[in-house]
Amino acid sequence: MSEARWYVVHTYSGYENKVKTSIEQSIENRKMQDQILEVSVPTQEVVELKNSKRKVTEKKMFPGYVLINMVMNDDTWYVVRNTRGVTGFVGPGSKPVPLTDEEMATLGIKRENIDIDIKEGEVVSVIAGVWAGTAGPIKRIDENRQTVTIDVDMFGRETPVEINFNEIKKMN
Repeated sequence: MSEARWYVVHTYSGYENKVKTSIEQSIENRKMQDQILEVSVPTQEVVELKNSKRKVTEKKMFPGYVLINMVMNDDTWYVVRNTRGVTGFVGPGSKPVPLTDEEMATLGIKRENIDIDIKEGEVVSVIAGVWAGTAGPIKRIDENRQTVTIDVDMFGRETPVEINFNEIKKMN
């Protein structure tokens, strides 16, 4: 299971908020809240002087672009790409390229840090994503990436799988 990353989508100029609303509606209709986590049209406050009067307005930081925090797979790609007003993902050809953590920091978007009270060896159950409904003991905890590695039974073999903190629940 891959983790959610930020992607940039190119839209028709002036359609950013319509695209955001349409994608959010599609997420709700298709019950994809665990795959497409956030849709954002970054804005900033700008002070304008008109007729010697100061006026504070919101301006889009990147006209023609929308940021989406999502798990990239065929379903999420299809939903976003086929939204009215979207011309495509930013990246070479039709292959979307996620933003790096450094690029996200310069945009002022920080990763949400989740504090979780678990230790290696404890059993957790997966509550979201592809592995929802499975459980396993924690083999490794990666605080920086906000993930745990658990073993799941796949075709009769124990296979290590990396799961995000927000997709697990400690078992009692």
